[in-house]
Amino acid sequence: MRVNKKYSCLPAEEKGIHIINIRAIEDIGYDQHESTILNSLSKNPDADCKYGLYFRDGKRKVDYILVYHYKKSSAGKTLARRVQQNDSSVRSTKQDQPLPGKGVQLEMGESEPHMDYHEDDKRFRREEYEGNLVEAGLELERDEDTKIHGIGFVKIHAPWNVLCREAEFLKLKMPTKKMYQINQTHGLLKKINSVIQKITEPIQPKVAEHKPQTVKRLSYPFSREKQHLFDLSDKDSFFDSKTRSTIVYEILKRTTCTKAKYSMGITSLLANGVYSAAYPLHDGDYEGENVEPNDRKLLCEEWASYGVFYKYQPIDLVRKYFGEKIGLYFAWLGVYTQMLIPASVVGIIVFLYGCATVDENIPSMEMCDQRNNITMCPLCDRTCSYWKMSSACATARASHLFDNPATVFFSVFMALWAATFMEHWKRKQMRLNYRWDLTGFEEEEDHPRAEYEAKVLEKSLRKEHKHKETDKEKLTWKDRFPAYLTNFVGIIFMVGLTFAIVFGVIIYRISTAAALAISSTPSGRSSVRVTVTATAVIINLVVIIILDEVYGCIARWLTQIEVPKTDKNFEERLIFKAFLLKFVNAYTPIFYVAFFKGRFVGRPGDYVYIFHSFRMEECAPGGCLMELCIQLSIIMLGKQLIQNNLFEIGIPKMKKFIRYLKLKRRRSLDHEEHMKKKQRYEVDYNLEPFAGLTPEYMEMIIQFGFVTLFVASFPLAPLFALLNNIIEIRLDAKKFVTELRRPVAVRAKDIGIWYNILRGIGKLAVIINAFVISFTSDFIPRLVYLYMYSENGTMHGFVNHTLSSFNVSDFQAGTAPNDPLDLGYEVQICRYKDYREPPWSENKYDISKDFWAVLAARLAFVIVFQNLVMFMSDFVDWIIPDIPKDISQQIHKEKVLMVEVFMREEQGKLHMLETWKDKDKRKGENCNNHSPRLSRSHSGSLSSCHSYPLEV
Repeated sequence: MRVNKKYSCLPAEEKGIHIINIRAIEDIGYDQHESTILNSLSKNPDADCKYGLYFRDGKRKVDYILVYHYKKSSAGKTLARRVQQNDSSVRSTKQDQPLPGKGVQLEMGESEPHMDYHEDDKRFRREEYEGNLVEAGLELERDEDTKIHGIGFVKIHAPWNVLCREAEFLKLKMPTKKMYQINQTHGLLKKINSVIQKITEPIQPKVAEHKPQTVKRLSYPFSREKQHLFDLSDKDSFFDSKTRSTIVYEILKRTTCTKAKYSMGITSLLANGVYSAAYPLHDGDYEGENVEPNDRKLLCEEWASYGVFYKYQPIDLVRKYFGEKIGLYFAWLGVYTQMLIPASVVGIIVFLYGCATVDENIPSMEMCDQRNNITMCPLCDRTCSYWKMSSACATARASHLFDNPATVFFSVFMALWAATFMEHWKRKQMRLNYRWDLTGFEEEEDHPRAEYEAKVLEKSLRKEHKHKETDKEKLTWKDRFPAYLTNFVGIIFMVGLTFAIVFGVIIYRISTAAALAISSTPSGRSSVRVTVTATAVIINLVVIIILDEVYGCIARWLTQIEVPKTDKNFEERLIFKAFLLKFVNAYTPIFYVAFFKGRFVGRPGDYVYIFHSFRMEECAPGGCLMELCIQLSIIMLGKQLIQNNLFEIGIPKMKKFIRYLKLKRRRSLDHEEHMKKKQRYEVDYNLEPFAGLTPEYMEMIIQFGFVTLFVASFPLAPLFALLNNIIEIRLDAKKFVTELRRPVAVRAKDIGIWYNILRGIGKLAVIINAFVISFTSDFIPRLVYLYMYSENGTMHGFVNHTLSSFNVSDFQAGTAPNDPLDLGYEVQICRYKDYREPPWSENKYDISKDFWAVLAARLAFVIVFQNLVMFMSDFVDWIIPDIPKDISQQIHKEKVLMVEVFMREEQGKLHMLETWKDKDKRKGENCNNHSPRLSRSHSGSLSSCHSYPLEV
């Protein structure tokens, strides 16, 4: 097998290590020298390389890892070494050379059967791709002698010149030598801040990055021409591990492999199984004895521990280790959790107010008063009998806990709270952008996705086949029309499926209520409503959890067939579809109870039936608000406990255990190899791959909807959300630090499309709460009765006013109760909740004027409430500036200081040029002082004197 002479490879030794050292590329401005052989293995090479954190020489840090599967020969170690040596050879040129590995196939053919064609193809692609990485300036080292058999690792190191080049390409802002003083508060504000710092000191994490800073380094996009501006005294730490892995990942994305029919980057190679994984390494171990201090260990102690749940998050350290995008997520989650504290306090006060005034609530007292002797109409046909209103006393008293005047105030408060939260986050985001040197950062268009490039190639090949000359192809809406149609039909079908399941649960509630009503025991008949409601909500919860997982997979598939061009477009489309489906799935049962249950029941003698046998279910005498509260609380708590927490803990643990069993099955029984300590990249390979932040954001956005959309019916929702988030922050932190592979750091200056979704939910919450208060609760009917119909200005007689009368002789045939004497007396008139004319009226059972008066009041309340709260929210939005004043001053100060630095540098250059001119002038005068003869004889020297400034 031919090997390029510019690269020398180590012989395949016992460790199976292949080391390549290459300089930068000539066209960037660096000379490409011959690679050097590094073969300084000490007595304990694993300790020298810090167990995989460095190359075998113990000097070059591992910035990235590529993992691949290979089939190891069983013909002995000698052949394995020979194959490995040929397999690990890397080329720098691709033209006029045979495919790598042909010599290997000839040698292998003499001693063992030919390897699988697909394995050969993957190996050829790896060889070319790694050769291209070397040409890009990266240094590679291969390791196949690991505890995980059949798994090979390629360690990647980015040398200093490559880091500088890529940092300049990516326009990374790096700290300069220039330092300046951060503006400090003075007077009373300074004293208040100092007091607050002393009070909050126990809840601050013990992290250097979290301490308040008085000075800051001026940052500037890195440039190799202006390296003198930056502090390069310690080149090893100038680019931290997060930045180094980001730079390597950018090179991996744009480096291609052309041995396939189309150009392939790292994402396509991973998708096709050429490599099985690609990830940066964690900084080291986070637990155990004699563990060297590192950022991962510090994060585990001060952030990813349930024992520090009361402390602030070390956001700057999180950003330093995981990057800006993940840092912004945890910063947003922290701000959201902090803002839930005042909302929880107000919600508890509203709930306690309801508890304190329940005995003073006149409507519930009238319902519980057995002296009223109000006989209600049957709840179902034939099997149900008449019943006393006083039997629903407990439900009426419980409804007052959530249906009282304080809930209206709480709805207004939560609408303003949502607006304040959004403004507070924008200000916090600007502070983080300033601290993290993201001011002026603009996201550039990402590389096209591998699937998009494959689709474009397929389109271009079809046109070439038809002999059409085409320019650079791209996918148009015509190419995507089948995918768009599939998306539309699929989403409509999924929404229809959700509605069908809710309808099925309604059928279950109606049929179960009728079946339980046949029960002969009085206790069974009295608990029918509670039993039906509880079991139906549990069914809804189980269905929601199952469909959430199904809809997540379907949303991803629908997005994939659209073939978005970039990863950002893919993520935004996926988020939109997943949020739409999960929003409908989570809130449809709640919307039904809030706005549809009990609205289309009909009246005694003329009920609305489903399938000609099941009567539409009615609300309880105290209204549907109590049932809405039960539905909301069980679904919210169930989703948080089961889906968000148990699934997040259980599923990663289960996957990790399954991977451990697979690796244990493949592991050799060699005792010496078994006792060998694992390398860092082997340990990280066993961790769960990072799947993105979409699931984390999604569960919090759905929770935000529970907190804001129906908060009028459940004032304790912010409290339960707060308790969940305190656990959620530490749970997510522990997952990121201990359970997941280290993600590639991604720069971002905001939370993206999630902010628009939050604003949309906040606006929708105002409308929904207006309708809940006006149509679901009895707040408006009480106001109408109090100011229009009450004789003494009190609520006495309100219950009787909301009930209509029905003559039992007007029942349709076959719908009257089978046991009309169940209460012990004959019933002639029964009552039902509605505003209709009495049976002795000329237009009996028609809708009365009271109904229209209440409806007009309800609609007027919706309009007034919505516009008033929207105006107040917009006023809060307008009065709070998006950028804090001190941050805007600091940003302006940075610009002024940067101008001063460049002006000073320019003045220095001008001064240097003037100095050179003066020297040249003096030299010219010295030349003119010579004799003419000397001047003529030395004309060449004279001309050289005058040509000096031109050369400079």
